Amino acid sequence: MAKRAGGPARAPAKASARSTGAGRKRRRRSWFGRIVYGTVVLGLWAVIGLAGLIAYHASQLPPIDQLSVPKRPPNIAILASDGTLLANRGETGGRVVSIKELPPYLPRAFVAIEDRRFYQHFGVDPVGILRAVGQNVTRRGVAQGGSTLTQQLAKNLFLTPERSASRKIQEAILALWLEHKYTKDEILELYLNRVYFGAGAYGVEAAAQRYFGKPAREVSLAQAAMLGGLVQAPSRLAPNRNLPAAQARAAQVLAAMQELGFASAQDVKVALGQPARPANARGGGSANYVADLVMDVLDDYVGKFDSDITVQTTVDTSLQAAAERTLTEELNAKGARFNVGQGALVSMRPDGAIRALIGGRDYAQSQFNRATTAKRQPGSSFKPFVYLTAVEHGATPDTVRDDAPIRIGNWAPENYSHRYEGAVTLRTALAHSLNTVAVRLGQEVGPKAVVQTAQRLGITSPLQANGSIALGTSEVTLLEMVGAYGAFANGGNGVIPYVVTAVKGQDGKVLYKRAESGLGRVMSADADGMMNAMMHETFVSGTAKKADIPGWDLAGKTGTTQDYRDAWFIGFSGSLVTGVWLGNDDGELTKKVTGGNLPAEIWKSYMTQALKGQNPVPLPNINRWRRAPETTASVASAGQEAPGGILGQILGAPEAPAPRPAAASRRAPKDDRNFIEKLFGIGD
Repeated sequence: MAKRAGGPARAPAKASARSTGAGRKRRRRSWFGRIVYGTVVLGLWAVIGLAGLIAYHASQLPPIDQLSVPKRPPNIAILASDGTLLANRGETGGRVVSIKELPPYLPRAFVAIEDRRFYQHFGVDPVGILRAVGQNVTRRGVAQGGSTLTQQLAKNLFLTPERSASRKIQEAILALWLEHKYTKDEILELYLNRVYFGAGAYGVEAAAQRYFGKPAREVSLAQAAMLGGLVQAPSRLAPNRNLPAAQARAAQVLAAMQELGFASAQDVKVALGQPARPANARGGGSANYVADLVMDVLDDYVGKFDSDITVQTTVDTSLQAAAERTLTEELNAKGARFNVGQGALVSMRPDGAIRALIGGRDYAQSQFNRATTAKRQPGSSFKPFVYLTAVEHGATPDTVRDDAPIRIGNWAPENYSHRYEGAVTLRTALAHSLNTVAVRLGQEVGPKAVVQTAQRLGITSPLQANGSIALGTSEVTLLEMVGAYGAFANGGNGVIPYVVTAVKGQDGKVLYKRAESGLGRVMSADADGMMNAMMHETFVSGTAKKADIPGWDLAGKTGTTQDYRDAWFIGFSGSLVTGVWLGNDDGELTKKVTGGNLPAEIWKSYMTQALKGQNPVPLPNINRWRRAPETTASVASAGQEAPGGILGQILGAPEAPAPRPAAASRRAPKDDRNFIEKLFGIGD
């Protein structure tokens, strides 16, 4: 009984142990299930929360069906007469380019360094984000970002540059929309035309022009790598500011391109051996004065436009460069000694087409255009308008007037030399810039008539009709004066200086094309011939003698204002009219700079280059009034008439032959009077 009683007593203990083990397993399974369940629930809530967060931030954006890529601000490409780029104007700094016109390695450089999985992801790249997180953790800082090119484009197109989680979510949403709306190549093209490269350059075309002075389609592999690396930090990596950093970053881009098979090892080796360097800065060049002038007049030719346009100009790049070089070299060499700090130059064809325009010594330092905007007293360079008025009232180059003291009220003008020569011909008086003769002529014809003559030839600035107008005391611009002299150079037709010949849209459609225009005939052929003969004398024996260019017929006039404040020289051949002004912006006096010294030197240096290789062109209508070389003289002595006056009429000077290229080819005007008329001076 005891054994039987003991047996059953152990059995419940085994059952209890089994029950306890099963309970522990159930408890373990219960905790695991709870963890799994909790994780699933938490994940669902996270998904719901993320969806809600995305929905909230999506609601802050415009409706998807109304979303569109904003238009890029239009660019104005300003071209020289030969089609080369002078400058870009507009907010972007360059035109839109298609990906097809770029060398393949240029867009690949951006993909290699900014988003190597660009062609695999759907706008947001989880792999790239994880890689960036890993890089940032191992380098203990933000070493790499996870934004794709599509996200960067979305930020540039639609969002502000702030750094926040909210903006990153909106960026991702917009990136997904872009990937749905556009192909990969279209997205890449949008990116390349919108990304900022620093220095005011938006888009790869603007950057290529800004840093390398060439269109994007012509950049080398080394230059493409530098552009690709630049977008990470434009201000820090700009090659014109930090070339070593830019080249180091470009080397990283080249390594990435080789790794991805975007460039061969040999090509990368060449690019590394010849790293890109920035071209000479074009932003400070004088062509920007031309570009500013174009922008000032563009509204007169085209209305509102919302896409890129191209403006064709009359400017010759070689002449523009020669003018800039000549002016700056002269001022650098002699400006300090003569206390002259600024200058301007305008050169145009006799029909008004501007071939070169320099508005100041250095555009980077001062954008004020002294050629088109600054108004200064022209001094004696205004005298041709006085003499033309006198010619139109019956005077000729051989008409005699007294160079003697003259007083008008309290005003007593004097000659530059403070000496008086007595009776002189108008030819001599203009050549030697005798003030008293100019004032006498102005009083004879009347100041109002002089003003009307100047306005007829194209002077638009207000002119004061008083006695001193004969000495150029009313302020004008250099461009006005050069334009007015154009009438003398082309045979008597008034011109309107112009720089724009055509404007085209992005599709090549012509929006404007210049038609022939001008002021019509503003002087007779005889009047033009007499004026050219007199202004030609300034190069033979007068104040412009040092500016003469052998082999060319030249005419022009110097100008110096009171106390040497402004110095001018305007002269022309039969093919080119050029004017030079020197002075100081604040009106400070120069140290005896006259139109016949520094401006004449600049004029001669520039014109020698501009006329090189051309066949000499005779001045229009001059033959009849040309003076023979053996009768050329300096200022006549008091009481005597210069040779070629009464004595020449009595002897009957022969008609001048056809003009020769040499400047020494000069003859007396043809005289058609009979012997009796010549003997008694009838018809003088």
